[in-house]
Amino acid sequence: MNPSTLLIGGRRISTASHVEVKNPADGSVVGLMPVASSEDIDAGVAAAAAAFAGWAHTADAERQALCNKVADIIEANSEELALLLTLEQGKPLGGLGSRFELGGAVAWTRATAALSLPVEVLQDTPEGRVELHRKPIGVVASITPWNWPVMIACWHMIPAIRAGNTVVIKPSSLTPLSTIRMVELMNEVLPPGVVNVVTGEGRVGGVLSAHPGVGKVVFTGSTPVGKKVMTAAAGTLKRLTLELGGNDAGIVLPDADPVQIAEGLFWGAFINNGQTCAALKRLYVHDSIYDAVCDALVAYAEKVPMGDGRLESSVLGPLQNEKQFDLVRELVDDARAHGGRVLLGGAPQERSGYFYPITLIADVDNGTRIVDEEQFGPVLPIIRYSDVDEVIARANASQFGLGGSVWSSDIEKAKRYARQLECGSVWINKHGALQPNAPFGGVKQSGIGIEFGVEGLKEFTTIQTVLA
Repeated sequence: MNPSTLLIGGRRISTASHVEVKNPADGSVVGLMPVASSEDIDAGVAAAAAAFAGWAHTADAERQALCNKVADIIEANSEELALLLTLEQGKPLGGLGSRFELGGAVAWTRATAALSLPVEVLQDTPEGRVELHRKPIGVVASITPWNWPVMIACWHMIPAIRAGNTVVIKPSSLTPLSTIRMVELMNEVLPPGVVNVVTGEGRVGGVLSAHPGVGKVVFTGSTPVGKKVMTAAAGTLKRLTLELGGNDAGIVLPDADPVQIAEGLFWGAFINNGQTCAALKRLYVHDSIYDAVCDALVAYAEKVPMGDGRLESSVLGPLQNEKQFDLVRELVDDARAHGGRVLLGGAPQERSGYFYPITLIADVDNGTRIVDEEQFGPVLPIIRYSDVDEVIARANASQFGLGGSVWSSDIEKAKRYARQLECGSVWINKHGALQPNAPFGGVKQSGIGIEFGVEGLKEFTTIQTVLA
């Protein structure tokens, strides 16, 4: 097995040490991640800085064309990337798994390539003309998580380079292989140094966050690690985009049809095996239809097969790592100990790999860990309520504010309640449906800044006001 390499300034760089990357479905070694030294990180930032002058002054139309070429080369190699992704992350190839993620990465890349930031004229009068120009920041450090390694890498890198920045990306040490390969492919169409990849464990992200040669950090991951990134970046007042944890609430109003919404509820909660920041993580259901919603969810969930992601028959795969597996088991056991009624699942499967079955838990409430904490796995607590105004307060009683949803047969009524939720995105009769033209970001401790669309592109620029 040949170890992967870093990619710095368009050149593959070997390292003295490596870490095994394992398949969470069976523990087999699927690759060797290079471990970057401090000198490698410095070299990555220096290569990005050297490339910045030329890239920032490249004609906008040419940068747009090259971003589209990036989409083309990812799409042309999507099956290779999808298999790598399945091997290291565990998600199935089909369904809403690796091929779906690659399709999303391509779609987001094309949508971002089409964006532009023209000069804004704020004043043009006899007294003078005021123009607002947007300029690239410089070197952007991207630190990505293990749940959607390819798509989130594109969410970070493509708007950065579209705006004229250069990038050093550090993928999760649990899922580095697909990102390394994607950056190799990107370097076949981009000038050397525009996109670089350095890998390693947490130390690498810390060095990048504090590095004086980095002008902005974009990070997706947990709130505790996001706070560390913010602290490290403070020394040089770096720009930040932080997309952090979520504990998204869904509220089912009494006029909803339990059978009709069951599929949407399920995938809102269990896409990527629940390992999604903006997944539905706690479901509040009106007392009048509580049992019917529970029954409909069980009936749907029982039909969803879980298995090795390489099997085309698998719809869900394992949890990605042992730490997450142990947390999910701990939260379910705690819920059961505090009176939670397990409707489905509730115990690890007796097989190799980090497989935890789809689990639905009834009769829990705020104050229980499974409701108050982000489980980030295939578990959904279902909470009974009787007063809609009161349940809005319960839904908002969280340090997180990433997403939320309201489910009802009356769209306008649902919107009225939706606007009362304290979260960055809110959906009606669906959950977690991200799209490249809809700005996305959290409030409270779910993050700082916005991704996607023109608003997301602006995050990778500074403003210069020209007064004449």
